[in-house]
Amino acid sequence: MRKLVALVAGLIFGLGLVVSDMINPARVLGFLDLFGGAWDPTLAFVMIGAVLVMAIAWLLAGARRQPVFGGDLPGPASSLIDARLIGGAAVFGFGWGLVGLCPGPALAGLLVGGFSVWVFIAAMIAGMGALNITNTKGST
Repeated sequence: MRKLVALVAGLIFGLGLVVSDMINPARVLGFLDLFGGAWDPTLAFVMIGAVLVMAIAWLLAGARRQPVFGGDLPGPASSLIDARLIGGAAVFGFGWGLVGLCPGPALAGLLVGGFSVWVFIAAMIAGMGALNITNTKGST
């Protein structure tokens, strides 16, 4: 049941990205163009809406002793800020600003986003594979 709920949540998230046009790299790059005269505030409204919905969800979840669909509630996230976290955030932000895509919208736009989205997804998979190879070599 948990996997079904996760699938439905992911589909709703993807639908929201498509409806809000956040699968359009030009829309995201327009948001990042603060001083170029073509600033598009749409992404800010999408983020505000997402934060409000999640704030309500966390308040409701915090009042529960156990999850609705079983399992354990996650513990607090790590508060450690290290070079790996900063480096990963910088690479993610650089890539997002360079092409206007991040993994969620790219996956949501696979069928309608065109060739550039497929190239992005292929590069993302290659990057995850390279990380997996380096992590595997380091642990043996």
